[in-house]
Formats: sequence, C-alpha cells, structure tokens
Amino acid sequence: MSEQTESASNVLGTPLESCCMDPVTGYYRNGKCHTGPGDYGLHVICVEMTDDFLRFGKERGNDLITPQPHYQFPGLVAGDRWCVCLQRWIEALKAGCPPPILLKATHVSALEFVDLDELKKYALDWEEPAS
Repeated sequence: MSEQTESASNVLGTPLESCCMDPVTGYYRNGKCHTGPGDYGLHVICVEMTDDFLRFGKERGNDLITPQPHYQFPGLVAGDRWCVCLQRWIEALKAGCPPPILLKATHVSALEFVDLDELKKYALDWEEPAS
C-alpha cells in the first residue's frame, strides 16, 4: 500500500475511517475501503449488508453469502459491514435496494460517480444539520 492510500480521505473530506475488521474488509484487507492499482471493481463504498442487497448481488453473480475458505472469506450476513464495488452499489440504487452506507468509511473517489447528496440519503452516519 502506498503513502497516498494511507492518507486517503472519505467523502466528507476527513481521514478515511475503518469499515470493518470482523470480517476484515477492503481491497487490501486492512479494514478500510482504500483503492489503488488493480482494484478494477473500485471497492470504495462501505455498506452495512441487508438481506435484499445480499440477494441482489447473488442474483447478479456476486455471491457474498457463501463462505469461500480458500479466500479466507467467511460469507456475509445482514448487519455485516463490507467495502463493496461502486458499480454494484449504483446498480442496487437503481433497482431500489441500496444498502445503507457509512460516509466516514467511504473513499473520496466514490464522488467521481455518485453525488454526495445522494450518498447522504442512504448514510447511517449522517444527520442533516439543524437550520
């Protein structure tokens, strides 16, 4: 991992926080939604799994439910947090089943594809400031 990865920001402009360490997530398996060369799926959105999203992914060939011991992947259940592919989250959004996200653990590069206001609608860690 590069120094640039280590100093990555989230979509709020603050340091990227951990998404999950149990199970350990992230393209680099360091608990954070870092991205870099080779991460063709852009695993930059930190989500909290829902049954709907897990089913949605499995139907599209991305089975996150079934354990894959040879990849040290335990399989996920609703409530687990995981760095998911940006395009899969956008597909789920269009299909009406996006899982909730954690803005503080979502990599800033997500903003190249999704507007921050759209992300805030599905965020677990965002409250609209009182006016």
